[in-house]
Amino acid sequence: MNVEKIMANLEKKHPGEVEYLQAVREVLESIEEVYNQNPQFEQAKIIERLVEPDRILTFKVPWVDDKGEVHVNIGYRVQFNNAIGPYKGGLRFHPSVNLSILKFLGFEQIFKNALTTLPMGGAKGGSDFDPKGKSNAEIMRFCQSFMLELWKIIGPETDVPAGDIGVGGREIGYMYGMYKKLVGEHNGVLTGKGLNWGGSLIRPEATGYGCVYFAQEMLKTRGLDFKGKTVAISGFGNVAWGAALKATELGAKVVTISGPDGYIYDKDGISGEKIEYMLELRASNNDIVKPYAYEFKGAEFYEGRRPWEVKCDIALPCATQNELDEKDAQNLVNNGCICISEGANMPCTPEAVEIFHKHKLLFAPGKAANAGGVATSGLEMSQNSMKMSWSREEVDRRLHEIMVNIHKQCVKYGTESDGYINYVKGANIAGFMKVAQAMLDLGVY
Repeated sequence: MNVEKIMANLEKKHPGEVEYLQAVREVLESIEEVYNQNPQFEQAKIIERLVEPDRILTFKVPWVDDKGEVHVNIGYRVQFNNAIGPYKGGLRFHPSVNLSILKFLGFEQIFKNALTTLPMGGAKGGSDFDPKGKSNAEIMRFCQSFMLELWKIIGPETDVPAGDIGVGGREIGYMYGMYKKLVGEHNGVLTGKGLNWGGSLIRPEATGYGCVYFAQEMLKTRGLDFKGKTVAISGFGNVAWGAALKATELGAKVVTISGPDGYIYDKDGISGEKIEYMLELRASNNDIVKPYAYEFKGAEFYEGRRPWEVKCDIALPCATQNELDEKDAQNLVNNGCICISEGANMPCTPEAVEIFHKHKLLFAPGKAANAGGVATSGLEMSQNSMKMSWSREEVDRRLHEIMVNIHKQCVKYGTESDGYINYVKGANIAGFMKVAQAMLDLGVY
């Protein structure tokens, strides 16, 4: 495999798809050595088949607002690879959504899902619709219109979408209601469902929990844990909320959350009612964290800035892609940070990751560290198939077990000659080997 040649061809085919090309390059550079040691992969053209989605559905989504005005958004579903199971991946509703971002997310999802050991392929979808400031009725009408196209290519054994940014329990409910109406079946085609109609306990917290569980395993390799550590978190949605809950439970002090408007620094720690207030912020449908500073005395708001300038032991980027750059990474190094675990998808730029590796910090890529969300979605699918529901403790136990196993796979493939664990390399190789072998077994089709 010649990485530069493959990338040059992809750039020619897909010009301007920056996020997608970035994600592909990261994986190819990690797996190049092991790929070239297995000539059967080259013979079957595994890489050429893996980097292109199986199919992409693009469609218009017309909907009517409360004033009677008609709007048209674009909907997408990128079904990337189903070698090891039905397509699985979230739906994102956000103005930034475009094909490049969804292809990057879908490509990452292939390996993330493989790492969970659950039978799930990789996919992603969404729309450039912005739920912010919309009424429940407007969101319902949009979701119903979106599902009028999506239902044609999804199913419990075909493609099982979930939530993502802008898509929570409310949106999943509206979409599932329309799906049931169209198909006439009550099945587990969407995950992130409400507890009253097939959802799993711990699903909202799962990505954040998993991110912390993975960081906990990394810390153990150096004889450390969360107790007494200071944690900086970005974002304030479900992932950040779950991460704050679990980090606090393990004895750490969480001192930051953030939004597009800036970040909050709370020297007293974000715990108890303060963590619950994050849910109120999110439910307000306004993408800002500034109100936190009015609500809690002693908290400071830093407008237009990111939390990575704060002194911390552990950093958990839980917001969005490429939110932590080279300068932020150097700030973390200078301030004594020892561990970074990605709660979001690809929140650290390649330059930032390079700095973490150069300084031998513990660094976990999203495809490993934030796999807890999709893992719990997989557990929800299992419960739906068996027509039963597990207790909170049972789901949490299984989630923790999955994250520990993902860590073991990363250590197996990512440990370098000097003993340093390159989790990026480990996660990419472990995920790739499983999918590549499945593709070999299934033949060329």
